[in-house]
Amino acid sequence: MISAVRFLAPWVAMAVLFAVAPHVFVSGSALTMMSVMGTMIIFALSYNVLLGQTGLLSFGHAVYYGLGGFVAIHVMNAVIHAKLGVPVVIIPLVGGLAGLGFGFLFGLVSTKKAGIVFSMISLGIGELVSSSSFILRTFFGGEEGITTNRSALAPLFGHKFGPQIEVYYLIAAWCFLSIVAMYALTRTPFGRMCNAVRDNPERVEFVGYSPRVLRMISFCFAAFFAGIAGGLTAINFEIMNSEQLAADQSSLALFMAYIGGVSSFTGPIVGAVIVTFLQITLSDVSSVWQLYFGLMFIGVVLYAPDGVVGWVKLHQQAALRGQLWRLAPSYALVAPAFAAACVGAIMLIELANRQFQLVQSEGSAIRLFGVNLDAATAPPWIVAVLLFGVGVVAIRLLWPRIGDAWGAVNERLHSRDPA
Repeated sequence: MISAVRFLAPWVAMAVLFAVAPHVFVSGSALTMMSVMGTMIIFALSYNVLLGQTGLLSFGHAVYYGLGGFVAIHVMNAVIHAKLGVPVVIIPLVGGLAGLGFGFLFGLVSTKKAGIVFSMISLGIGELVSSSSFILRTFFGGEEGITTNRSALAPLFGHKFGPQIEVYYLIAAWCFLSIVAMYALTRTPFGRMCNAVRDNPERVEFVGYSPRVLRMISFCFAAFFAGIAGGLTAINFEIMNSEQLAADQSSLALFMAYIGGVSSFTGPIVGAVIVTFLQITLSDVSSVWQLYFGLMFIGVVLYAPDGVVGWVKLHQQAALRGQLWRLAPSYALVAPAFAAACVGAIMLIELANRQFQLVQSEGSAIRLFGVNLDAATAPPWIVAVLLFGVGVVAIRLLWPRIGDAWGAVNERLHSRDPA
């Protein structure tokens, strides 16, 4: 009984969170952001079916997300034109089946090899489909894309899913079901064999399984859930265009999975929430927000390879054993230096962006951290260089203290005496 409660508690908590979130964050922008987060959670988890579970690094996962969305939006328009009684809640499944179909087709070629060969093939397929979107204008709509009207479909229990709140709950329901399905997939014998293919494909072949068949099945599952995310995107925005197929969208899935942590199931969920929030908020305050994403990705890969979730789990273990206090002094020393380096780096980036991408109507004035600065004058640059330089030097000098603190913590964690 206790074990059943422990198993069900996180799922019930997630369902409650999805249900009450729009009543806590009531603004229209927050509702839109949460809707995008729901689709990106599915997209990131589908990518991790390949990367985290099977060890396949794909550079073209947006193909199945985008094609699923395009097929879904064409089906929506066909249903509206034929006046069929099909509700919008079925459309994400159409996108998933489309993603599955294209995943099977392209997977026959992609999954013949693993490693760098698979990555290059996925990149080539991604570029092929992306470039085709400007040629096959009837299907992809060219630069303008394909539009639809979700409220023109048949209502479900009186709901036509015109208001954003209804779309949010539709996305939340599909997101919850997809999370449960992908988690269940990881607990099956097939999921365990995918982990074995990731870690030691020769051993898998030795015990009688075909690594290629396992990679193919995993690839199809990933494409199916990516297509569901694409179908939900088509419903949410009522438009699909070539950007949904581009390499930027594939790199977004990679960012979300790695930043959250590919080694845990919850990692891509956390990564999708973080990346979506930063993508929407940073794009409003800086024109070079993608540069910050790149720097954050490099930092996570170098200093937190298990992602945000892995970093949190390390500190959770230390806290449960009562060893977190050993880390506090070293963190307190490094925190000011880290903050100074970050502020200096942001100042340098924004000053350079304003100075070298100068628009005559905007001038050289810029407002950072509540202070008005002039990118054409020397003082802001001097302050930025000093903050960044002093912060980096201080971090390098103080970083060994963190290493020593973690050494003491790990020694205690692996000993029987937690004191």
